[in-house]
Amino acid sequence: MAALTYLTSARRIVVKVGSALLVNTDGTLRATWLDGLAHDLAGLKRRGYDIVIVSSGAIAFGRNMIIGADQQRNNARLSLAEKQAAAAIGQIRLNTEWQQAMAKHDMTTAQILLSPDDTETRRKHLNARATLITLLEHQIVPVVNENDTVATAEIRYGDNDRLAARVAQMISADALILLSDVDGLYSGDPNSDNTATHIPEVTNMTSDIMAMAGPARHAFSSGGMITKLEAARIATSAGCHMAICHGGDDHPIQQLYDGGIATWFRANSQPLQARKTWIDGGLTPKGTIMVDDGASLALSRGKSLLAAGITAVTGDFDKGDLIAITDQSNATIARGLTRYSASDIQLIKGHNSGEIETILGYRDHDEVIHADDLVVDAVARQSQKKDM
Repeated sequence: MAALTYLTSARRIVVKVGSALLVNTDGTLRATWLDGLAHDLAGLKRRGYDIVIVSSGAIAFGRNMIIGADQQRNNARLSLAEKQAAAAIGQIRLNTEWQQAMAKHDMTTAQILLSPDDTETRRKHLNARATLITLLEHQIVPVVNENDTVATAEIRYGDNDRLAARVAQMISADALILLSDVDGLYSGDPNSDNTATHIPEVTNMTSDIMAMAGPARHAFSSGGMITKLEAARIATSAGCHMAICHGGDDHPIQQLYDGGIATWFRANSQPLQARKTWIDGGLTPKGTIMVDDGASLALSRGKSLLAAGITAVTGDFDKGDLIAITDQSNATIARGLTRYSASDIQLIKGHNSGEIETILGYRDHDEVIHADDLVVDAVARQSQKKDM
């Protein structure tokens, strides 16, 4: 029950709703369920909570108009173009259903459609934050979804778990609730492993925790446990507690508030600064730098990345782009904003900082990635501690 204080002590909450909870397999609304959730959210508003909803469902609402009811019942997969068309149809319906359900409880909603560019580009990230905060200040409930109509296969969230975490991070939320078709994290897959046990609380995002993830099971769902754990990593590093709970009951939030079964992920007691939080939550690194063991250890101790410790570079990126940093086993250990392009790093890798000007003809910085622009992965930090 101690984990319940993560919710009761919160004042700003993000609630993520999956498609399978909101939409039946025949494309119709689960109206009674949505009315129950709206009732729960109204109760939170009366208690003084700020609420943001991240809702899937646009594609699920629109897919019947694209491929027909028979294929719908057979869980047919859609092409990217079909998903975009279905989203264009279904987004209007999704927004209307939320608007009507919340209006019954005297709550006004606003539609916010985000693409990765809106969260991964710093200026747009700040603009989106300002819009969301202004809506909350005026007691409006934002309903956020990915802008699936214009998203491409290469540039999209692909799931709303990580989008919800990014939104929670963006608005400095205290708690993120993922309403799902599972009631939390298990030590194994409970559908195939009789010995799998439910984990009520996770205090650290370790490699063992990340290894417990499994694939999505529902044709309408694009995530799975792996995206939920990635969402937990993003949210907790920003100082936001997160819960995974079963949302199938008619009053899922009230059930959670009353102590219902869930897995709570405890927020980092020392959340990252705003800029580092944004870097850490970046979804689409433009490239990768591999470093040697000495550089890996130095990064874990809060040092900057120097050219001398770089052994390989992949991708086509420019100055200021977000990149991933891997160790010699190809495990991601950090993310950061590079001060040199990929082509320049190819030339200076393995060299001392004093040689950069001779090689490139200029030297803007001694560091390839400064410590202020770098975030070491929490799992990597745990691993380094074990090895020391």
